Amino acid sequence: MKSLTRVSVVAGTAASAVLLLSAVPAFAHVSVSPEGVAAKGGYATVNFKVPNERDDASTTKLEVTFPADQPLASVMTQPVPGWKAKVTKTKLKKPIEIHGEKIDEAVSKVTWSADGKGIEPGTFQKFPLSLGQLPEDADQMVFKALQTYSNKEVVRWIEPQQKGQEEPDFPAPALALSAASDDHHGGDASDDKAAAKADAKSEGKEEKAADSDSSDTTARTLGIVGIVVGAAGVAFGVLAGRRRSS
Repeated sequence: MKSLTRVSVVAGTAASAVLLLSAVPAFAHVSVSPEGVAAKGGYATVNFKVPNERDDASTTKLEVTFPADQPLASVMTQPVPGWKAKVTKTKLKKPIEIHGEKIDEAVSKVTWSADGKGIEPGTFQKFPLSLGQLPEDADQMVFKALQTYSNKEVVRWIEPQQKGQEEPDFPAPALALSAASDDHHGGDASDDKAAAKADAKSEGKEEKAADSDSSDTTARTLGIVGIVVGAAGVAFGVLAGRRRSS
């Protein structure tokens, strides 16, 4: 009897634990990922993905702070319907050189504010940015993001991921950088070369076709001239014969 009671208690406790765990929502977090490749020393378009984790409030603002030790000279926003973007720049202690030009300020923060309802419960929103030039001596860029809800709650996604440790409760968005490519503007140099070769072949074919057309025209002209000359010779011979006979 006691054993049955213990089994019942254990079973009940296990069932309660399962229900408790299933009731806890699987929280997502603000993240950043490139469209294609984010190569060291190059330019890239990235998306900050913001999910709404509240059932009773909407996300109305997102603030993304850029790492001060990895200044970017070029940061461009893409219009997002229902949102206003503000780019904040800061003077650099040490100017950087981009394409032979010295830059003494860099973007330190981008803030998106909702015009309307914002990101409603059960939905997410992507915020695109064009970035460059990316660091050449780093494997990633770590940003800090503040997510503000309509009920004034602010969630701070600012904790960096430490190597060999579990993911923190509020991880900061991290952009992984791949090996540098030949084309720092995000294109594929091999594709450009292939396109150039294709153009060259096309031009060669067009030139050959033009030469062929020109040769055909010349041959036709010479043929017509030959026919005319031959006809004139025949006519001359006939006239000469008539004169002799007369």
